[in-house]
Amino acid sequence: MDSSDVVAEQLLFNESANVPDITAVTISYLLCIFGGSLSVLIMFGNLLVIISIIYFKQLHTPTNFLMLSLAVADLLVGILVVPFSIIIVMSSYWRFHYVLCKVRGSLDGILCNSSIWNLCFISVDRYYAVCQPLRYRIKINVRVIGIMILVSWTIAILNGIIFTLKAPDKGQKNVRCALFQPKAQSTVVVAVFIAFGFPAIIMSSIYLKILTVAQKQARSIQSMAKSTATVSKTERKATKTLAIVMGIFILSWTPFFLCMSFYPLSNSTIPVHVMQSFKWLGWSNSMFNPFIYAFFYSWFRSAFKMIITGKIFTDDFSNSKLS
Repeated sequence: MDSSDVVAEQLLFNESANVPDITAVTISYLLCIFGGSLSVLIMFGNLLVIISIIYFKQLHTPTNFLMLSLAVADLLVGILVVPFSIIIVMSSYWRFHYVLCKVRGSLDGILCNSSIWNLCFISVDRYYAVCQPLRYRIKINVRVIGIMILVSWTIAILNGIIFTLKAPDKGQKNVRCALFQPKAQSTVVVAVFIAFGFPAIIMSSIYLKILTVAQKQARSIQSMAKSTATVSKTERKATKTLAIVMGIFILSWTPFFLCMSFYPLSNSTIPVHVMQSFKWLGWSNSMFNPFIYAFFYSWFRSAFKMIITGKIFTDDFSNSKLS
C-alpha cells in the first residue's frame, strides 16, 4: 500500500509543473477543507465507538473488543494519516517534507494492515457465533480475542517496519514523496495481493460459509425453542452488520489497489487524479463504521446519545441497560 501511495505522490509532483498556479492553489485549499472535515468526522465517530465500548459494561463482549481495535486503527487514520497527507500536499518544499512523507507512508501501511487483519478475525468470531454456537463461548473468549488483537497489530507493525527499512531513499530527498522506484514496480502486484487480496479472499470465503449456514438455520427456525431462536436472531443480525462493515471496507479500498496492480502494466497511463481520488476514498472508510453501528445497533445509538448529551458525566451509567 505504501509503495503504491508513493506512486501517486510522485506522479502528482511530476505533473504539477503543468498545472496553473491558481488551479493548484484552489485544489490545495479545497483539499484542506475536505481533508480537515474528513479528519474531524473520523475522530468524532470513532471516539464515540471507543468510549461506548470501554465505558458501558453491556458492550464488553469479545466481538465488540475486536470492533474497539478496529475503531482505534480508524481513529489513528483521522489523527495522523489524513492531517499528515494535507501537510504534505501544502508543504512541497518544507525542510522536513521527505521525513514526514516517509512517516505518513509507514503509518498508512500499519493502520490499513491492522484494519484488514482485525476484520479477518471478526469474520472468524462470526463464524463460530453462527456456525458453531455451542462451541462459541469456549473457543472465543477475552483471552483469545486479546491474542487476535495482538497478532493483528504485530503483523501490521512488522509490515510497516519492513517497508520503512526497504524503502529506497538514496538521492530521493529532493523529490516530493518519491519513495517509489521503477525497478520496484514488478513487486507491486504481489505486494497488493499479500496485503489486501489474500485477506479479502479469506474474509469473503468465511462470510459465504456463514451465509450458507444461516440460511439452513432460517429454514429450521420454527422447530427451535423461542429463547434459542432469539439468540440466533441476534447473532445473525450482528453477523449481517459486520459483514456490511467488511464489504464497505473492501469496496472502499479495492479501486485503489486495483489501480496500483494495473499501474505497472499500463505504462503509467492511469491518471494521477484517479489514483488520488481512490486513495482518499480508502481513507474515508475510517469514517463509515460508526454510522453503520448507529444505524443497525440500538444499543450503540443509546450509548452515543448518552455520550453526546454528556449524561455519562453526571452519574455512573456504566451498568445501564442499553436498549
